[in-house]
Amino acid sequence: MNHAMPRKITFLLALIVTLALPLLMRSGSLASEVLIYALAALGCNLLLGHTGLLSFGQGIFFGLGSYTIAILLTRLQLPMPLALLAAIAMGALGAAVVGWVAIRQRGTYFVMLTLAFAQMFYFVAYTASGLTGGDNGLLDVPRPTFMDTPWKYYAFVAVMFLIAFGLLLRVTDSIFGRTLLAIRDNEDRATAVGYNLKRFKLLAFVISGAVTGLAGGLHAMMTGIAPLSNAEYHTSEMILVITVIGGTGNLFASVLGSAFYVLLADWLSTLWPRWLLLLGLLLIGVSIGMQRGLWGLGESVWRRVFRKTPPSALLAPEAQGEKA
Repeated sequence: MNHAMPRKITFLLALIVTLALPLLMRSGSLASEVLIYALAALGCNLLLGHTGLLSFGQGIFFGLGSYTIAILLTRLQLPMPLALLAAIAMGALGAAVVGWVAIRQRGTYFVMLTLAFAQMFYFVAYTASGLTGGDNGLLDVPRPTFMDTPWKYYAFVAVMFLIAFGLLLRVTDSIFGRTLLAIRDNEDRATAVGYNLKRFKLLAFVISGAVTGLAGGLHAMMTGIAPLSNAEYHTSEMILVITVIGGTGNLFASVLGSAFYVLLADWLSTLWPRWLLLLGLLLIGVSIGMQRGLWGLGESVWRRVFRKTPPSALLAPEAQGEKA
């Protein structure tokens, strides 16, 4: 039986993290980065953990969000809220295009299609230097004056993160979300029941792209630049790694994965110039020893310490009545 953590408890955990980061960290920019990549991982988790779609195209939507908000703020001087909404919309639109093509295939062919789209997007971003700045990216992305310090900007990012997190919780806890789980577990059976798999997968793609586009827009405002690296397929890989490290199928696990990856990478970079090698070795260890991610590790420790059911089950005793 699959025990699901109640939505209120899951949101409370996310709220605790956003309140704890300023108390535990000295850098407001690093704290903002944790939540921004957590947002991107949330979008990836909706596809991988809830729909069973392994996508290497998340960097497309992240890059679209970055470029959109940078262009609208630097060249058209649009108000920041409108530019951020446009970044979300462009992420969703890009996901609709990629998803419409990719969901026509399954398994390896689906993965290859998303990877091909990621490579194509990088090539377009690199060659269209008049629009994207090419290899230099778009510089001097402004922030409103009320976000002039890193911690003030973190407060804004935290609000955006909690809104998106709450909305995604409602999505995954709805009939639509449960249908995605059915598609993930057994596509053939879901088709036999009468579900339109392409429609559900496409909608999941659009929601994922919107959230990832939001993350990209917030990242561009945080750094003041929309770099070409945001459009690289390496960004897709990083988002996917963060998702897997945290654990798939649980939204709060994406927050754990982001905090682990961002903070560990920041720490290792101070130890050795070739810190990516150390990070790679650690990720190999995580993949071998924690196949259910940090969230799964936490549940295993809980069982061993208390010799009881996982914490999600204890928080949802009403789920025990499902067998009846």
